[in-house]
Amino acid sequence: MITLPALAGLANISHGFFTRAGGVSVGLYSGLNCGLGSADHPEHVTTNRRRVAEHFGLAPGALVTVNQVHSAVAVTVTEPWARNGSPSADALVTTTPGVALGILTADCVPVLFADPSAGVIGAAHAGWKGATGGILEATISTMVEAGATPGDIAVAIGPAIQSTSYEVGQDFVDRLVGLDLDYKDFVSPGARTGHHQFDLPAFVEARLRKVGITRISRAADDTLSDEERFFSFRRTTLRGEPDYGRQISVITLTRTQS
Repeated sequence: MITLPALAGLANISHGFFTRAGGVSVGLYSGLNCGLGSADHPEHVTTNRRRVAEHFGLAPGALVTVNQVHSAVAVTVTEPWARNGSPSADALVTTTPGVALGILTADCVPVLFADPSAGVIGAAHAGWKGATGGILEATISTMVEAGATPGDIAVAIGPAIQSTSYEVGQDFVDRLVGLDLDYKDFVSPGARTGHHQFDLPAFVEARLRKVGITRISRAADDTLSDEERFFSFRRTTLRGEPDYGRQISVITLTRTQS
């Protein structure tokens, strides 16, 4: 499990970006696959998710995730919901101690948020669609509605596909730059003619800084190249494999704020 300085040591808050280590899944899903949407054995995924919850001293039902759809929708969690009742969204926010907010990724960027003074936390799933569509800003807005102050929010940007592994075509670049000319700063020349490299984690960080978030830590781990530690959708796609696992990133309030 990976922790990052921006959130480490904050009073009453625990977080972690889990790797593949420590799980019971096998084959394509070998390790700690927490993706209920994968074709892994459900009992393996259930065991893996239970281990994640137990790491924080919580019951399995306290770990809450959503049906991620690359949207700009952030939901507020007041109490855990049943798995079959998970809403379609890409971010979660809570002020409730003992609820663990979980984000599943396999190349996209997991982003964990905390305002320790207000006792408000959040977690977001940011692929390029969600990041350009406003999922980060939606998370912050929802946190503010719950009592957070933007200047007090600390953010940890977890392991994701890095620019050296994220090759994109000219059509992607045209679409991206069509949204905002400044987005060209996150695209660099690729090794192959007509291709480019996109720096999604740096793009996510820039979006956060643009709205006034300054306390940010960003992991440099590359999910595609580090097969031993991470699942990767793109690696699976390049190999023509039928499915892939998902790692989980979690943040929780550990007790009532004073």
